[in-house]
Amino acid sequence: MQNTLKGPVTFAGQGLHSGQPVRMTISPAAAEHGIWFRRQDIHVGDAMIPARWDAAVHTPLCTRLENGSGASVSTCEHVMAALAGCGVHNVLIEIDGPEVPILDGSAAPFVRAILARGLRSQAAPIRAIEVLREVSVERGCARATLEPSRHLEIAFEIDFADSAIGAQRRHLVMSNGAFVRELCDSRTFCRQADVEKMQAEGFCRGGTLDNAVVVDGDRVLTPGGMRHADEPVRHKMLDALGDLALAGAPILGLYTGEKAGHTLTNMLLRKLMSDPANYRLVICDAAQAARLPGAGVRRAEIPARVSAVA
Repeated sequence: MQNTLKGPVTFAGQGLHSGQPVRMTISPAAAEHGIWFRRQDIHVGDAMIPARWDAAVHTPLCTRLENGSGASVSTCEHVMAALAGCGVHNVLIEIDGPEVPILDGSAAPFVRAILARGLRSQAAPIRAIEVLREVSVERGCARATLEPSRHLEIAFEIDFADSAIGAQRRHLVMSNGAFVRELCDSRTFCRQADVEKMQAEGFCRGGTLDNAVVVDGDRVLTPGGMRHADEPVRHKMLDALGDLALAGAPILGLYTGEKAGHTLTNMLLRKLMSDPANYRLVICDAAQAARLPGAGVRRAEIPARVSAVA
């Protein structure tokens, strides 16, 4: 059965890249509605933006969705990961600015609020996208691949010169609350050497040590250090789940990312969808539904170190 929220949840914060204050409310929606954003600050033209792979435009550092009228919303990957990881299929996300609030830089504040509000089952079946054959895209030294699997799996590897990050890899079957337990509290990260350059280019104006892990060589500058020894690769997996959620339905397949990012994952979805021989839509039976990322997730599984923000 599809799920929506039992009631609305509201978040207030600032955009990571714009630095501007923003308020966002996630509200229940009818079965088969899917996930849509509505820009409350747009009063002329189409303010509705679909959370879908073919609405994504390629921008550095985040995922941005844009409709045919040019209305857009950026940095949607963390809230999309939270919705997918909690098994939410139908919501309307109303936002009064062009960027989702960054909060603490992870998906945990969204997860905590969603699970605290609770889910309501809806009388509609869950449809999933079953990957039938391997699909891969490359860009420079980065690569992203989808191949068949009975459930969603994410494997990722990164390699940074800063020894505080270095080479990291992780592989996780995303069933039965694994996202909430293992990934949701992992924060966005960056190198101190890149901060001034990004800000000069108009990015990360709202970035602080409270909403990002910043490293400099072998040092972690963010107070308290890493939440996990491999927090950076876990965050890349979090981002990948959020970007894959733009497929419009849960994916049954193994995603492998090698130094991949938002653009490459979207390119992969576009290639997957470009040929009907790559995938098929299936109606999940009880056994398949029980293997999806949000199935059976409980509030107690949220890492205790993360405080609520709502």
